Amino acid sequence: MKNYYELLGVQKSASHDEIKKAFRKLAAQYHPDKKTGDEAKFKEISEAYAVLGDEKKRAEYDAYGRSYSGGAGAQGGFGGFDFSGFQGFGGANGVEFDLNDIFEGFGFGGNGGGRRARGNDVAIDIELTFEEAIFGAKRTVTLTKVNQCATCDGSGAKKGTSMETCSHCNGQGKVREARQTIMGQFVAVRECAHCHGSGKIPKERCADCRGEGVRRVPESIEISIPAGVQHGEMIRMTGRGEAVRGGTSGDLYVKLHVAKHPSITRDGETLRSTLHVKLTDALLGGTYSVATLEGDMPLEIPAGVTHGETLRIKNRGVPKGRGSDRGDFVVSVEIDMPKKLSKAAKKIIEELRTEGI
Repeated sequence: MKNYYELLGVQKSASHDEIKKAFRKLAAQYHPDKKTGDEAKFKEISEAYAVLGDEKKRAEYDAYGRSYSGGAGAQGGFGGFDFSGFQGFGGANGVEFDLNDIFEGFGFGGNGGGRRARGNDVAIDIELTFEEAIFGAKRTVTLTKVNQCATCDGSGAKKGTSMETCSHCNGQGKVREARQTIMGQFVAVRECAHCHGSGKIPKERCADCRGEGVRRVPESIEISIPAGVQHGEMIRMTGRGEAVRGGTSGDLYVKLHVAKHPSITRDGETLRSTLHVKLTDALLGGTYSVATLEGDMPLEIPAGVTHGETLRIKNRGVPKGRGSDRGDFVVSVEIDMPKKLSKAAKKIIEELRTEGI
């Protein structure tokens, strides 16, 4: 006897939603219309879901190991199982799948069953300077993409005219396509291509979009790039992708490419640079000018600073969020050793040596 729970890959304690989710995943994998399809396997999981997806049949199956109301001798369905009482399936003449429900999110169907269609996402790349990535920037880009028709406000109808019931789907917004397989007749429910699932068509079409409600036109979009973005980061602009009639627009994805700085690097919220210091200043101390992203700043070099030691300029790093708080600017000291010494310099150093310095 087949174990329906094992066929769907769920525990016996699984909820109805968990069983439905497992069936959708397997159905999308094994549906005969897919390259990975397997009609025999699809038949098995459909049979399992027909029982476990129905509370009464599941209770009978759990109690007796079979569903008496859908057991041997029942009319129609797969393997004697009656699908007439299961939402999404038809009666004895075959099985009817609303692909917009069963395969939602798996590449089957459209926006029938009351779900709104969604336009395509759009992806672009933007180049930023190092400074723009740290402090933020604005960009205006012009994209030629599918947008809602401004003339008819997306209805597809000529201004001043009305909409009428679509004759192809009789106002249902979806049509059924019958297909004969070795398991019987499948009826796929799909969005009506004539009314795009709305059930209505223009009595007179808009001349600009030819009744489609959308058209490909250039659009200028201002992109606000926040402070502190990283190289390779993606900004998502909801609803700024391509439009679709009767549905919601897709999203715009902006991938950021940050140029390198000649002398400054980034480490999270910290900016880093290197400062070359003379040996005498390392010994006695001094004041140096450090190049930051906001111009040159004075930096006090303490007497006796060592090679590789780091000095910190507070609150001159990467901005933290939207406030005024920032990371630090860290300077790594590199002491430049003289390659040649004058006679006077050598004499002084010799004297220092005798003093044990």
